Amino acid sequence: MLLDNHGRTINYLRLAVTDRCNLRCHYCMPEHGLQWLSRADLLSYEEMLRLCRVLIGLGINKVRITGGEPFVRKDLMKFLTELSRIEGLQQINLTTNGVVTAPLVPELKKIGIRSVNLSLDTLDRERFFQITRRDELPNVLETMEALLRHDIAVKINAVVMDGQNTDDLIPLAKMAQNLPVDVRFIEEMPFNGGDHVNVMPLWDHLRILDTLRAEWPDLEKIPDPPFSTSMNYRVPGHTGTIGIIAAWSRTFCGSCNRIRVTPQGVLKTCLYDHGVLHLRDLMREGLSDPELADHLIFAFNHRHKNGWEAEEARKGIPVEESMATIGG
Repeated sequence: MLLDNHGRTINYLRLAVTDRCNLRCHYCMPEHGLQWLSRADLLSYEEMLRLCRVLIGLGINKVRITGGEPFVRKDLMKFLTELSRIEGLQQINLTTNGVVTAPLVPELKKIGIRSVNLSLDTLDRERFFQITRRDELPNVLETMEALLRHDIAVKINAVVMDGQNTDDLIPLAKMAQNLPVDVRFIEEMPFNGGDHVNVMPLWDHLRILDTLRAEWPDLEKIPDPPFSTSMNYRVPGHTGTIGIIAAWSRTFCGSCNRIRVTPQGVLKTCLYDHGVLHLRDLMREGLSDPELADHLIFAFNHRHKNGWEAEEARKGIPVEESMATIGG
């Protein structure tokens, strides 16, 4: 078992394979996009597989592939197949916006993908375009239907934005009435590429919960899985569940079991830190696997207690990088 300096288990890697995306969600990046990383700046698939082998050897047993949008990177399916063959890895999950994913679902099932987080902030096509700056809602819904048809667990991730999609909370939550989906509402975070000011969201987890309870007074709290970032609820008689992720309020730091590796190979032991280890550079400098493992263990043994402490340690560097450059 891999533990940090606060006694928390670390067994979950979120690995971002690209910073590029085929949407332009304004809570993630400016309309014109970002200054995309060159191919040489990205971790290669070979480097990612090597890093995963080292981390799995230390105790990581779950990997989530993120981006940007992971499926815009060429040959991702080959990488996923190789990743699935690493001994000791128990689970591979994916986060996707679903724009180009639907045709790949049968192969994802064959590889052994158990669960997919699908980004979906509204069911209204016009609002979807306003939020993402792209008219892709039908493709996203097609992906959701394909995932459910192939018995892959689906979690719908919706970022709650004042003046943008708060009218969508109830319609989105109603998806759990007849579908076996987990609909999760996420507090808006400041990782927007500097596109707007970092302030406390007007729609925090308490306001989201109040809105849901106004619609369903019998909304009941259900047990949260180990290491869950979401507070989970169920409406009696509904097939799926509803969750709320206090991503800005950071209420779940005490049980955080995850680390992140950015597309350029920077280790983040907290979403809110500024990066603690440049793994790409260490690998390209010729470090052996045991030496790489020593650097990782050192980083895990100097992990921030929570997201507030990690943000303070940035020493004046604003929290405004894009989520696409971090790994969603």
